[in-house]
Amino acid sequence: MDLKDKKVALFLADGFEEVEALTVVDILRRAGITCQMVSIKNNDTSVISSHNVRITADVSIGSICFDDYDMLVLPGGMPGTKNLASCSTLTDGLRSFYANGKEIAAICAAPTILAGLGFLRGVRATCYPGMESQMDGAILTHEAAVVSGNIITGHGVGCAIPFALKIVEHYLGASEADKISAGIVYK
Repeated sequence: MDLKDKKVALFLADGFEEVEALTVVDILRRAGITCQMVSIKNNDTSVISSHNVRITADVSIGSICFDDYDMLVLPGGMPGTKNLASCSTLTDGLRSFYANGKEIAAICAAPTILAGLGFLRGVRATCYPGMESQMDGAILTHEAAVVSGNIITGHGVGCAIPFALKIVEHYLGASEADKISAGIVYK
């Protein structure tokens, strides 16, 4: 399988942080990685961001098969993070991915979802400043993006580009991430 055949699902809940979500979608698509925006609302693809920007997701969670994806990505934002955490279909999918060693990524407040599920105990990770108390057992850093095995975490909205580039690097290597970085005039 060509690494560009990897398929990523990025989950959207009302109250998501649009920069974190759309930056990941944009950069992955620039790299040729399929990235689908998935609304956590069954049969409804319309989602409203934390700053009242309406986005139409590609699909709704009720119409996907988690096994079709190689990575699940969670953007932060409030109350988006709480809404993602309360979606049992999503948390069941996350548990299955974790149990099978498949890739999971979360940025800003969303790593707290992974911590709440027990995925970050003894794992290097980062999260939005002020959320550290909800990162049960994680080895906290303040890096823009942290890769720890099959889990990638991002610090916050200002780190959306390095977070997305870490996902590209994970699948396609540093040279491809560097090429995307140069193409968007980052750094």
